[in-house]
Amino acid sequence: MMKGLKKWRLFSLLTVMTVFLSACGEEYISTLRPSGQVGKEQLNILYLSIAIMALVVIVVSTIYLVAFFKFRRSKVGEDHMPKQVEGSHTLEVIWTVIPIILLLILAVPTLHYTYKFSNVAAMDKVDESGNNTALTVNVTAKLYWWEFEYPNQGIITAQELVVPTGEKVYFNLIASDVKHSFWIPAIGGKMDTNVDGINKFYLQFDRESAGLNDGEGVFYGKCAELCGPSHALMDFKVKALEPEAFNAWVTAMQATEGATADKESSNLGEATFANSCLGCHAVSGVAGNGLGPNLTTFGDRNRVAGYLEHTVEKTADWIYLPSKYKPGNTMPDKLVTEEEAQAIADYLMSLSVEK
Repeated sequence: MMKGLKKWRLFSLLTVMTVFLSACGEEYISTLRPSGQVGKEQLNILYLSIAIMALVVIVVSTIYLVAFFKFRRSKVGEDHMPKQVEGSHTLEVIWTVIPIILLLILAVPTLHYTYKFSNVAAMDKVDESGNNTALTVNVTAKLYWWEFEYPNQGIITAQELVVPTGEKVYFNLIASDVKHSFWIPAIGGKMDTNVDGINKFYLQFDRESAGLNDGEGVFYGKCAELCGPSHALMDFKVKALEPEAFNAWVTAMQATEGATADKESSNLGEATFANSCLGCHAVSGVAGNGLGPNLTTFGDRNRVAGYLEHTVEKTADWIYLPSKYKPGNTMPDKLVTEEEAQAIADYLMSLSVEK
């Protein structure tokens, strides 16, 4: 008796927690508080499916309870025989037609939005001068980081996606090693990145990211496909800016053309970086694809390696022993001394196009 009572208490507690915790989603990462048109429309489909399922549960439960209480032996007697409805064409039609109607109610909007979200024809539209009218970003997923190339603007960055608000942003998704999945929960659904083909879709950002998450000012992006030991750490951040601010950011990135690190610099961090790191990491936003993440905007980032605090100390720790923080990543350990790692961290913090 006491054991059964404890089980019901636990069940009641979990039910109450579910009700209250369902409102705890933060706007920068919650699919239930979308900040993009795609996410809002997908949430509406979710609400519709929940409503249909809830209706079915309520009707079936009501019928069950009515039958349970109305036809108890204590009320109808031991010898009562209910009306037999075996072979009733009316009932067979009812419980066949109603599920079909409910499925159609769910299927029609689902199919409509599936085709709508996959329509990327505008990606190839050009104006009278031959310039693309839509913003396109080539996303390349790697172990365990993200590269973002803006082909029409001629710039490239990594780990932080920067986009304008109020317009559709089109994405070409591909992976360079194993399958990953690109997902910005607060903006829209996920899409796989494959090694043998490009997936395309679009998202729309309806509000600026400034002010989100206690001033961090970014939406959170995730890899949603198990890809290795550091899958859970394969995060990226998204800065959504007003169109004017985005255009200014693009101009600042384009202005870094030709920037590099000097091997003969008196700055220990810059010189060490030039001798040990420049072969994989570029410090120019127009340098093209690299073996490692482009570091042009490192000083503007929100996190180190996608999830560590953006401090000199954490940066130095990551540079010196990256396998400790992201097992399976391809960056070698102890490529430089601890002192050199600290100096490189100081240098990287100075790389900025926003300050």
